[in-house]
Amino acid sequence: MRVATTLAGITLAAPSFAATADFGSCGTSLKTAAIAQGISAERFDQLFADITPDLSVLPLLDAQPEFTTPIWDYLAALVDSQRIDDGRSRLTQHRALLDQVSAQYGVDPATIVAVWGVESDYGRVFGKRPLLQSLATLSCNGRRQPFFKGELLALLKLIDKGDINPVGLTGSWAGAFGHTQFMPSTYARIAVDGDADGRRDLVASIPDALASTANYLKQSGWRTGQPWGVEVRLPAGFDAALAGRTKRKPLANWRTLGITLADGTPLQAPAIADDANAALLLPAGAKGPALLVFRNYDAIYSYNAAESYALAIATLADRLRGGTGLTANWPTDDPGLGRDERRQLQTLLLARGHAIGTADGMVGNATRRAIQVEQQRLGWENADGRAGTRILQALRDAKPAQPTAFRLPADYTQLVQSPIVRSNVSMKDVQGLSTGDFNGFTAWKVETPFSTAAISVFGGQLLSFVPKGGQDVMWLSPSAKQPPTPIRGGSPVCWPYFSRQGQSNDVPSHGFVRTVSWELRDARREADGTLVLTLAPPPLDTLTLRLQMVLRIGRTLEQELITENTGTQPVNITQALHNYFNVSDALKVDVTGLAGLTYLDKLDGGNAHVQQGGWNLRDPRDPGRSDRIYTEAGGHYVLRDPGFQRAIDITTTGSRTAVVWNAGEVAAAKMDDIGAGWRNYVCVEAGNVGPDVIELAPGGRHTLKQVFEVKPL
Repeated sequence: MRVATTLAGITLAAPSFAATADFGSCGTSLKTAAIAQGISAERFDQLFADITPDLSVLPLLDAQPEFTTPIWDYLAALVDSQRIDDGRSRLTQHRALLDQVSAQYGVDPATIVAVWGVESDYGRVFGKRPLLQSLATLSCNGRRQPFFKGELLALLKLIDKGDINPVGLTGSWAGAFGHTQFMPSTYARIAVDGDADGRRDLVASIPDALASTANYLKQSGWRTGQPWGVEVRLPAGFDAALAGRTKRKPLANWRTLGITLADGTPLQAPAIADDANAALLLPAGAKGPALLVFRNYDAIYSYNAAESYALAIATLADRLRGGTGLTANWPTDDPGLGRDERRQLQTLLLARGHAIGTADGMVGNATRRAIQVEQQRLGWENADGRAGTRILQALRDAKPAQPTAFRLPADYTQLVQSPIVRSNVSMKDVQGLSTGDFNGFTAWKVETPFSTAAISVFGGQLLSFVPKGGQDVMWLSPSAKQPPTPIRGGSPVCWPYFSRQGQSNDVPSHGFVRTVSWELRDARREADGTLVLTLAPPPLDTLTLRLQMVLRIGRTLEQELITENTGTQPVNITQALHNYFNVSDALKVDVTGLAGLTYLDKLDGGNAHVQQGGWNLRDPRDPGRSDRIYTEAGGHYVLRDPGFQRAIDITTTGSRTAVVWNAGEVAAAKMDDIGAGWRNYVCVEAGNVGPDVIELAPGGRHTLKQVFEVKPL
């Protein structure tokens, strides 16, 4: 058993010889080397108490993107519109700091910020791998063990000195960390105390990180006032063998060889003399962009010895200064994608039922596999799974999907009956779970330390979610009808179609599952008392889709609808979680997160409009009522209720549509299960409806998820 010990204000586990032993004789040698560097044996044991080898880092030694990714893909991802906009914002935000650092070290602010942007996306991405674990593993396994052992020892000394807090310290697989991803030995040699607090902290201090970056470039030979390089044009028949970073000639010699600037004007560069050495780069060969680079390019290159990396820094810095980028095209008919375009591609893949997670702009194995499937479907000879402009455009140009026209299942009528509790779970075995009556409906009732909830057996419908000490989040009509009439309120499950989109009048509105009894398939209680329930409607004859719902009820409410196509043919669905939120007065609440979105107004014949500001029933365009389908919605909305003094934070994934509905006084008067209650609810629905149809290939799977969290106003 490990007993907690406090050392230098940091809580660490007591010594564990087993942890070091996991590294065999190498672990012993690491400890010996650390002691020789002045680190006590006790300190080493405390830092290594829970460190075990992580062999997953070894394949990454030979898979660095700077060397394996086409240059046009690499630059498209790192010098995209989002990074340019964010970088310009950082230049403004930190103007005083950057001016001070630039004056001290002679490096211009745009270059400093470009390094920051490429290395950590301006502090957003430090790397997820535990630093000590990665470096210890690489010190004892694979090639370059002496190098990584040196880096590990440098890191241990930085921690021992107090520059770095080891708790939660993460970085890249290779050991780079902080805002501008210094390796530990570089950190020890180059880092400076930019904020004068007595510590060099490149993880928590932006001034330290930016000043240290400028110092690195200065120490690498940066020349103040000179450019890193210029884009040039080669004459016909030019000998491409003359290109290469180490093949230097005076600028005048390159001019003599017929090289001009990219616009055809004579070759020259600001603050660069004719006798200054320059090298010609052809990063994609003679048919791509050509660049003459100078001493400052070498300084950037020294930060990470890869041409593509150095060009990303250099060209991003140019864009941050207001430049328009390279003029020559890359020699490809399939240019790379920036993050916004990658998110668009992932959204299109999600709409086709590919289980790739969220559309985050990060292309991993799941996204590549989905692209490969689509490439094969399109009949491409080279289905390589690459995320490029060609596949994005092909999916954009694809004929808009139309919902599958479903037939009424043969057994539907007999399944539409008063609820009978069907459960694979013994209620007494799960603390906080029971069955009983909730406002006249047979329901599974949940009680946790943080909240209570009720889920109707009929329709598998969330009826209530009450955070501890608060008001019910859901509205349930006091005059809601008994089964087999659909329940008005809560969160009806509309599936596999919404309304009657693409359907005949022979099928019920809003799908088949809100009017049948569901089954509780699994229930478990987590350590903190949160309950997780898995429910499903009965299988329906002739329907090759299977539906499962997972509810996680605790401090927040999480709800997932998981659809799987078990058939041999594609199926296209629409769907929604038709949330009725309980409000103090529908006329006085607001919903943020919709501004600027296009919506189809069902009360205006489905015509498209653009949302001006937040949503509310006071909208002068059509006050007092709403039936709007917001397409390509962002997935994060906040319902602000001043009467209840709360905000309901709504986050969705796998949902491209938000539907906001309130019948309004006139229409509600004709609905006997709403009536005067129209002012007590607002529907903000997570879904995929209208043009946002989900295409499920055979074996395809799609997850629609929503999370509710209540916060005080």
